[in-house]
Amino acid sequence: MDSSSPALTLRAQRAISRDRAPRLTGLAAFGAVAAVIAVAFYASATPSPLYGVYQAQWHFSTPVLSLVYATYAIGVLVALLLVGSVSDQVGRRPVFAWSLAGLLLSAAIFASAGSVTWLFVARAVQGVATGGALGAAGAALIDLHPTANTRTAALVNGVVALAGLGVGALLSSALVQFLPAPRELPFAVVAGMIALLLALVAAMPEPVSRRGRTTIRPQRPAIPVQTRGPFALAALGVVGSWSIAGVYLALGPALAGHLLQTHGELAGGVAAAALMGSGALAQLAGRNLTNRTLTVAGSLLVALGMALTATAVAVSSAPFFLAASALAGVGFGLAFMGALRHLSAAIPADRRAEVMSAFYVVGYLSLALPAVAAGFIANAIGLSETFELLSAGVVVVALVVAAGGRRIQEAPPAVPA
Repeated sequence: MDSSSPALTLRAQRAISRDRAPRLTGLAAFGAVAAVIAVAFYASATPSPLYGVYQAQWHFSTPVLSLVYATYAIGVLVALLLVGSVSDQVGRRPVFAWSLAGLLLSAAIFASAGSVTWLFVARAVQGVATGGALGAAGAALIDLHPTANTRTAALVNGVVALAGLGVGALLSSALVQFLPAPRELPFAVVAGMIALLLALVAAMPEPVSRRGRTTIRPQRPAIPVQTRGPFALAALGVVGSWSIAGVYLALGPALAGHLLQTHGELAGGVAAAALMGSGALAQLAGRNLTNRTLTVAGSLLVALGMALTATAVAVSSAPFFLAASALAGVGFGLAFMGALRHLSAAIPADRRAEVMSAFYVVGYLSLALPAVAAGFIANAIGLSETFELLSAGVVVVALVVAAGGRRIQEAPPAVPA
């Protein structure tokens, strides 16, 4: 348990006692926040198996597709920079409600999209909504854990994020390939999940007291002085781990279809599930390792996994590709958990949403830039060559992260301001 937990637990108890309506309590409330994170990531992966369908129908280029993807990442970053710390002021529940409403709207736009223009609109709305949810949810996991245990909160955050991405890609690809209404049904599933979450959020206790008037304006990410060392290590870890996800989200579905010699959408879902699923399982298995070990070992496994994956692409071996993807996913999961857990323990209680938003800014830049670059490079030199090139870049970054993780000293948990 970190040193801020007594004060935080007292604050949460006071907030709950003022709310006389029946509410979720204890682990139920904690689980509801975890579900918000999982569904936000699930929704972000849902359009992936449909991009080939959209391209075939509307005849837009791969660079345009990469810009559609970038629109989502830009939306996330805009939300994090504009409203990343708002839940520290107005409360977690209002931010959750507005964010889930935004995800519901984006699902409706996707389901009714009639041109590539509407894909840009839907991804922008989805990105803004996701960005609003993530900063608040990362903080609320600590707020609403019965003992404010930051290690458990970070573990759950990392596992449900990767599980949401993997399940979203796999289930959506299966729905697109095997069931009718492929452009509508995946988003109907998302809408059903969001409707349930809205009911859970309405029953959730509010651990944050409103601080008066709130203004929304651009914010330069600010990291408390005592948190800067842990944040630097966390930023290195998220760059090394999320870069691999950016490469896979951009090129994985097309490569998997080519290597598995199929035009079906399920191949891409299988590749994503291999990466994300192994990452989620690795976090559970490695939960007792130290933060530095997680970051260094995870980054080294990312480097090895991506090198082997690029080799599999070069020799056109589908089983080798999936096995190497799973190994890279193990590294992804460990490095991400090490970064997140190290940071979570060092954030002052009243700055949690702000710092978590800054963390996700770094993460989404790491996710977006490789994906955008992939779209333009693949158009010029080819899909396999682009994957090999970007994989080499991820290997270099991961090795730098591993070296940096060994040199940075872990800081003790911060004392609440």
